Amino acid sequence: MARIVVIGGTGYAGGNIVAEAAARGHEVVSISRTAPEEPVEGVVYVAGNVLEIDSIADDLTGADAVISAVAPRGDMFDLGLDAVRVLADHLTGTDTRLGVVGGAMGSLSAPGGPRLWDLGVPEEYRHEAKVGIDTLELLEASDEGLDWFLVHPPKVFGSWEPGERTGSYRTGGEVVVEDAEGNSYISGADFAVAVVDEVEKGAHRRARFTVGY
Repeated sequence: MARIVVIGGTGYAGGNIVAEAAARGHEVVSISRTAPEEPVEGVVYVAGNVLEIDSIADDLTGADAVISAVAPRGDMFDLGLDAVRVLADHLTGTDTRLGVVGGAMGSLSAPGGPRLWDLGVPEEYRHEAKVGIDTLELLEASDEGLDWFLVHPPKVFGSWEPGERTGSYRTGGEVVVEDAEGNSYISGADFAVAVVDEVEKGAHRRARFTVGY
């Protein structure tokens, strides 16, 4: 079993990843600034701030994967990219993989492009979308000593559409995943299935991929 540390493990994406990883028997550590509303049995919850990396360094040591599920909202509004940068710097040269929950707008609309971002993003979503795009660029420009992956969710992904766990999903490479009717969605639980599958199988090394139904 793997040792998986989830940064932002009490949020929507992070909480689902924590639950899925624990259900599979992995050793799971959740690091966040808030306590979980419903703790998952067997998970170690640590109060901490990723930007204060020295204070959580011991919790990261020996991890097979560290997953960043920090959303650039609230008091992290302008710090989402910094969170990934700090983790990338800390994990470069180690055997620990860095996984990042990205945004849908950085994925391609079709093979060869353009990105969803290039087709227009409503003003209220532009900041978060831009952080996702900047995060991908940061990872792609990172030192070869950093083993990373970034997962693009589909267009509809969030606590307002939680859905249920089916255990199934599709990947689309760099292209956003849509069904035959053009719907682009995945439940939080099935998104977590895809993330934990990636930790277990390592199919995408220093690369991003999309998921959806």
